Amino acid sequence: MQSKNLSLRPTILSLAIMAAFSQPAMAQQATPVKPESAEKTEKTDPKIQKVEVQGARNYDERRQDTATKIVVTQEDIVRYGDTTVSEVMKRLPGVTMGGVQGRGGDIRMRGLGAGYTQIMLNGEPSPPGFSLDSLSPDMIERIEVIRAATAELSTQSIAGSINIVLKKSVQTAQKELKAGLFEDGGKFGENLSYQVSDKSGRMSYALSGNLNRGQYERPSYSDEVGTDANGKPNLLRHTDSLGWGTFTNVGFSPRVNWNLENGDTVTTQSFINANRFVGNNRDSSTGTPSTYASDNQQIQSDATMLRTNLNWIHKLADSAKLDFKLGANYNKRTSDVGLLGYNVNKTQILDRKSTSGGTDKGITMSGKYSAPFVENHSFVFGWDGAYSKRSETREQTDKVTDPDNKLIAIPLNEDFTADVTRLALFAQDEWNVTKQWSVYGGLRWEGLDTRSQGNTFNEVHNKSSVWSPILQTLYKLPDSKNDQIRLGITRTYKAPDTSRLIPRRSISNNNSATSPDYTGNPNLKPELAWGLDMAYEHYLPGGGMLSASVFMRRIDDITRTDLSQDANGKWVAMPVNSGQATTKGIELEAKLPLKAIMADAPAIDFRANLSFNWSDLSTVPGPNNRLDSQTPISANLGIDYKFDKLPLTVGGNASFQDGGPVRISVAQSSYSVPKRVLDFYALWKFDAKTNLRVSIGNALHQDNINASTYSDSKGTIHQTNTTPTTVAARVMFEHKF
Repeated sequence: MQSKNLSLRPTILSLAIMAAFSQPAMAQQATPVKPESAEKTEKTDPKIQKVEVQGARNYDERRQDTATKIVVTQEDIVRYGDTTVSEVMKRLPGVTMGGVQGRGGDIRMRGLGAGYTQIMLNGEPSPPGFSLDSLSPDMIERIEVIRAATAELSTQSIAGSINIVLKKSVQTAQKELKAGLFEDGGKFGENLSYQVSDKSGRMSYALSGNLNRGQYERPSYSDEVGTDANGKPNLLRHTDSLGWGTFTNVGFSPRVNWNLENGDTVTTQSFINANRFVGNNRDSSTGTPSTYASDNQQIQSDATMLRTNLNWIHKLADSAKLDFKLGANYNKRTSDVGLLGYNVNKTQILDRKSTSGGTDKGITMSGKYSAPFVENHSFVFGWDGAYSKRSETREQTDKVTDPDNKLIAIPLNEDFTADVTRLALFAQDEWNVTKQWSVYGGLRWEGLDTRSQGNTFNEVHNKSSVWSPILQTLYKLPDSKNDQIRLGITRTYKAPDTSRLIPRRSISNNNSATSPDYTGNPNLKPELAWGLDMAYEHYLPGGGMLSASVFMRRIDDITRTDLSQDANGKWVAMPVNSGQATTKGIELEAKLPLKAIMADAPAIDFRANLSFNWSDLSTVPGPNNRLDSQTPISANLGIDYKFDKLPLTVGGNASFQDGGPVRISVAQSSYSVPKRVLDFYALWKFDAKTNLRVSIGNALHQDNINASTYSDSKGTIHQTNTTPTTVAARVMFEHKF
């Protein structure tokens, strides 16, 4: 993305504008000629129904679309009985999870998070304050992992996009109930989901709801070691932490479809979600004194989310159509936090009360016109826009009773508002040049305008825009029906989110070089990237597939975190634009039903993926100057086995995410240990409508360990954080009525 001015490379722009393309033709199956006896039977026996074979239903998006994507079906999504979307994500090809294993975290492609990976819902960027874990996996029709950008979707996707497509159409009347229990670290919970769908004339509808409730208890500890400029120890501290509490999540989602007499369709879909979290955290330190020798924190937070969409598809002459969408979303959050701080004599020295609240309100509008103006071409022209308004308030009062007068009260009374406006225009074409060769080209302009103001900072206005030319091509090797090659050239960007632009200061309880305060930077510019994607795909009988792909991104105006001390000696972290980065990688994937290579083999399916990622930042000295703590190696291996004589299917998945050292700046570095996760499941089918699913998550329960170091001419501080993890067990009863 580029601020205000953008210089387009003529060659790339010409290719993007001139390239024309249409969707590959769908293979239609020929209607077989029926024998004369069969025709007589059909006429004389009214009970025999006529079956129509439609080739479009067998359309394989991944294999036949010119634009590259990986499609994860609903069957794969619910296989392990996951109750949240983030649990599903960790097993997808090329996708990794930040944070502690088994507890979710930021979703990453190519090992990159922090906004490099775009999360979308039904083709639209997820709204502010929206959490994917508020969705039940049962509501999802498919997940699309989009490695190379397209003009129709937002190009704020340097690493790629993950599009969550929710169920819309209703094929048959159905009712389904799922009830389950789960245990995690000795704490129990329950989840319940219900879906009902039916058709009435030209209208069909579906209602779904879910409830998740549980408890948790999570210990952790940290160690800090410091030396002065001469290497003499001056810091040695150990801190034990324990967090515990409860959580409740309730969701409801209705959707209605109308098929109008003129061939138009109208669809409305809504989400209503509410959750409550009540937690406690206790820290206790020994060794070198800190601000608090111990503290107790109590938190209660509530969040409510409403999102609704209306989609109208109008059919025009000559197979053209108009697709219009209108949406609105509302999100409200409140939080009450109490903090009690104690000195080494166990005397209370601080009583802090903090109350905060925020709302996000927004509307989205989009439309596109598609028509085959020229044979073997499919042109699409469209636009999409969004407006959102965020409001936040925070009040904090401190009651200090420090006998040593070292602790200073930090009263806060702040509020701010932020308005974000986005507008995009795009054009694209898909062209079947020959039976073996298809080309996709597109051009997208997208602009962002962010305005914020508050009582603790001056008004901030940030405006930027980007032109994104895109070229992708698919070539099917003429001597093979199962081999094909892909190539893509893209222009993508990463815009700074609102929280990084607003110069509000977040205060650390124990300020240090490894635990600093944080403030936003209103002068941040977008990061801009040119990208290259190449892939080779080989398809096997029975749905098997082998794939090898490579990618490269060159990113300008990279954003990294700068650490400095203010006039009062407090450490402050702030995002800044700094230099250029290059990231590249190799991704391997395999799906192999054993019967694809052995006709009499048992019903065993293998799934595997392996990714290698490299990156470096020009303004940070190496080695290990990886971008955004990028995951260097990740892998998944999954096996499913269906018994012949039992209604039982079992399977497992092993995942690996490498860690290692990262150089953040001249003075800062970090380290994380590799993460290993092992999951199992078993599915017993009592009949066609009743199942029992048992699953074990994070069977290895490996400790999560990460460390950070700050070193300059004054000395060195090293902090290590260790978080034990637990095994999670789930039992789910599923029944269709």
